[in-house]
Amino acid sequence: MNKFKLVIFDWDGTVMDSVPKIVTCLQNTAKQLGIDIPTEQQAKDVIGLSLTKATEALFPAHLHLNDELVAGYKAQYRELDVTPTPLFADVETVLNQLSDAGMQLAVATGKGREGIDRLLKESGLGKYFVNVKCSDDAKSKPSPDMLEQILREQDIAERDAVMIGDSQLDMAMANAAGIACIGVSFGAHSKAQLEQHTPLCVVDSYQQLLQVLTTPLAVLTHQHQIQPAV
Repeated sequence: MNKFKLVIFDWDGTVMDSVPKIVTCLQNTAKQLGIDIPTEQQAKDVIGLSLTKATEALFPAHLHLNDELVAGYKAQYRELDVTPTPLFADVETVLNQLSDAGMQLAVATGKGREGIDRLLKESGLGKYFVNVKCSDDAKSKPSPDMLEQILREQDIAERDAVMIGDSQLDMAMANAAGIACIGVSFGAHSKAQLEQHTPLCVVDSYQQLLQVLTTPLAVLTHQHQIQPAV
């Protein structure tokens, strides 16, 4: 039916539509500290990094303020209720179908443990994932550390796993780990940006993702239902 036994998901911008909130929180934190406010794309480009790495990359001229930036961002994220972070359409339906089809599901996220555990509980999605790795467990993306830990713990070979993500960091991490990757076009980075890292394809919805994961890729390519990135 398909060649993957393990499907690993990024969280922000892939499972949850949280990119707008993350951007707003980063911008608000900079404003509060009186430093240059990053553009929307600059903020998007660090999503997926661990928070400390993200603020270091985004504000390189203010490394002396990094502790304050991290604390300010966390406070913003907890307190900012005006920007919702819903799940993307059909997420739970697709996770349920993949699980029923016998695939193992996992998460590899730049979030900290407290944040991802809270969101897994609040969203009700925790029951679908056999393994969850975050920035507290491993080196920051694009290091393959998170993926390598998951593969080892689940006893899955690289050829039997695929990474699903919305950012170039996700694609680069998968490349470094030697596993396949599929991009989603509705998160931090554009299709063109994702295609720089040779994903199998870039999908526009969860229903399209389900189609890719449950149908031989050669068949989809032949029918022109999914255009491969390479």
